[in-house]
Amino acid sequence: MTALPRVVGEWTVDDVDRLPDDGLQYELLDGALLVTPAPTMWHQRAVGRLYQLLLAACPRGFEVFFAPLDWRPDRLTSLQPDVLVVRNDDVRDGDIGAALVLAVEVLSPSTSRKDRTLKRSRYEEAGVSAYWIVDPAEPSFEALDLVDRHYVAAAQVSGTGSARLELPFPVEVVPADLVSPPD
Repeated sequence: MTALPRVVGEWTVDDVDRLPDDGLQYELLDGALLVTPAPTMWHQRAVGRLYQLLLAACPRGFEVFFAPLDWRPDRLTSLQPDVLVVRNDDVRDGDIGAALVLAVEVLSPSTSRKDRTLKRSRYEEAGVSAYWIVDPAEPSFEALDLVDRHYVAAAQVSGTGSARLELPFPVEVVPADLVSPPD
């Protein structure tokens, strides 16, 4: 059994690197440790479909990744967006440090508040160009674009509605398609 490191004060990325690989998701937000359980099947289905959708539309100069992959803009923050898009020039060994072009969070009952408030605020503050929130329970989709250092709504659809987006690159998202069972 691996013990969690004893930390006095703020957690750092070095502390997170020493945590056990036990199926839980460990993230760090401004020195505070966030722990969530493994994702559900619905969550994973939506993540997989979003990854495929973005990969198919991804132009040269960008790369699409999915969690777990750490985004570490500083020593007190280590977040794992469910899907992320970065410029090729920003890929480094081990993790991503530069501002993301897109961060996507797929909501789960245990992560909804964190994704809608804490992560949204941190992504906005760090200059992440676009932030998408997917709720597989509804199903619904919300896209936010960074304009003058603040997120503004770019699209909000549910069910079989369609969102046509330009950021991070042209792509169309239909929430129901992200969660429907395979044919």
